[in-house]
Amino acid sequence: MMRRLGFTAVAVLAAVLGFSGALRAAEVRLMTGPQAGFWVPLGGQLKDIWEKAIPGLQVQSLPGAGIANVRGIEEGKAEVGFANTISTADAVAGTGEPPLDKKHGKVCNVATLYPQYFQVVVPADSGIKTIKDVKGKGFATQVKGNTGELIARHVLRVSGMTYSDVKASFTNSYTDSVEQVKDNRMHMFSLGTGIPASSLMDLASARDIHLLDMSAIYEDMRKINPAYKLVTVPKGTYPKQDKDVQVIGYYTHVIAACSLPEDTVYKMTAAINANKDGMAAVYRDMAKLTPEIMSQDIGVPFHPGAAKWYKEKGIAVK
Repeated sequence: MMRRLGFTAVAVLAAVLGFSGALRAAEVRLMTGPQAGFWVPLGGQLKDIWEKAIPGLQVQSLPGAGIANVRGIEEGKAEVGFANTISTADAVAGTGEPPLDKKHGKVCNVATLYPQYFQVVVPADSGIKTIKDVKGKGFATQVKGNTGELIARHVLRVSGMTYSDVKASFTNSYTDSVEQVKDNRMHMFSLGTGIPASSLMDLASARDIHLLDMSAIYEDMRKINPAYKLVTVPKGTYPKQDKDVQVIGYYTHVIAACSLPEDTVYKMTAAINANKDGMAAVYRDMAKLTPEIMSQDIGVPFHPGAAKWYKEKGIAVK
């Protein structure tokens, strides 16, 4: 009798442990982005979309940034996240600047979403017309681990400068940078996000701003990373912006741990496409999303689950 009870207890314990393991397997951590950026509200939408599309799935949203999210997945601190094509490709190939100079083999591509715009703004009355004009003045960017900070370094480099040539401020929040420009502690603010950026609209409500054109440095930027693109911020995007402005561009995409179950990522990919109109309420370019855009080859291997969904749409991916 005692033996039977002992066996039963072991069986119950195994069942409980197995059930708990199943629960843990149905929990994913989603790394988003800095406050006041598009990734935070989009992350909230993905959480709701995925939890409804995949019964039993629980999504925990975490703060993050482009480079930090790639590192987070590689190090097992998250299972899915937003990232930027330029830095993810560097990380997977191991050809980026530290900490992306070692191959990241645990990160898979899921879906390209929309273009990002690296925007550099100054007060309209600052007298600053090019990046070089900020030498010796306040330059606000993001903390290391954010793709925007990496691009800021590149922009300074092709302009013949480093952070030692400016009074640099590194913040976790676009809001903090805006406040620094508002009170004249900083004279230039750079960020990589969608358009119109809410933080720049906030700044424009307090004082007139000028968005710098970066077409002159584009070719030099491509020598650093050939994935950089030249994109246009249409006139009227920001108050008193009376002409198109060309800036450095790249793409936001969703990445996942290659170890995530194929069926889970298959359903995640399908749910992104099925709910694009709802996400367009946060960022309008999401309305333009198609399987062809989602499946762009950016030099990062696709997760098998995502590849399965694209195959069903008649698209072969690596």
